Amino acid sequence: MDIVLCCASHSDDILNGNLARSPCVTSGALPLHVERGAPSASVAYNRALAATEAGIVVFVHHDVYLPLGWDRLLRARLAELPDDWALYGSYGIGLDEALIGPVWSSSIGILAGRVPVAPVEVQSFDELLFVMRRSAGIRFDEGLPGWHLYGTDIVTIARAAGFRAYAGALPVIHNDRYHEELGSDFTECYRYLQRKWHDRLPLRTAVTKISRSGFYLWKEGWKTRRSTPLRERLAVGTGHEPEFLARRCGWADLGPSA
Repeated sequence: MDIVLCCASHSDDILNGNLARSPCVTSGALPLHVERGAPSASVAYNRALAATEAGIVVFVHHDVYLPLGWDRLLRARLAELPDDWALYGSYGIGLDEALIGPVWSSSIGILAGRVPVAPVEVQSFDELLFVMRRSAGIRFDEGLPGWHLYGTDIVTIARAAGFRAYAGALPVIHNDRYHEELGSDFTECYRYLQRKWHDRLPLRTAVTKISRSGFYLWKEGWKTRRSTPLRERLAVGTGHEPEFLARRCGWADLGPSA
């Protein structure tokens, strides 16, 4: 099973401090392909697909750290999937809107998502990490602007093509910075998917729900503003070494049979 890691990065410091220091990268167990200077995530990842050949493509943020043994665990998790899979992720939103993980997030200082005992079908991913089976033949929509909600779009593309997306117990460290209010770039992506998938709404994303009315976009903005003091207290910052965070989560070595 050939696997490649693909990342869009604008910062060598963030990349080298997290993803590039993952044991599966430093050991050469998994090759890392980095795209720079793309105008959007969809463009970056389609370029990555064109530049690589592996049958399994892992799209991952540059501020994600993959603990020791992660590559072996990935292979074990993929072997559990039904034949209809096109996508698999570390953190997804189930069809019943359950949060499927677990992942560590530095921006909120918690382990996010429940730990399933089997793969769970999802309607969207948090974009921090998801896996694509190349033979499914799906591609990213380059009409989607910017760097938000492509984890929802690609899942909906796959499902519209007759495939399924799953999430499961594939732990990672997301050493992400504190997030402030949703910006106009998020709103632009939201409106694009609102128009594109009008007949399939509502869609629950990792941040909010995309509905025909757009009510949840306003609601999430309101909640984000009200929760600022709490979220600032929860955030742990990005100054910790990712290996330290992995040890604190009990993920120093995920092992061959986790």
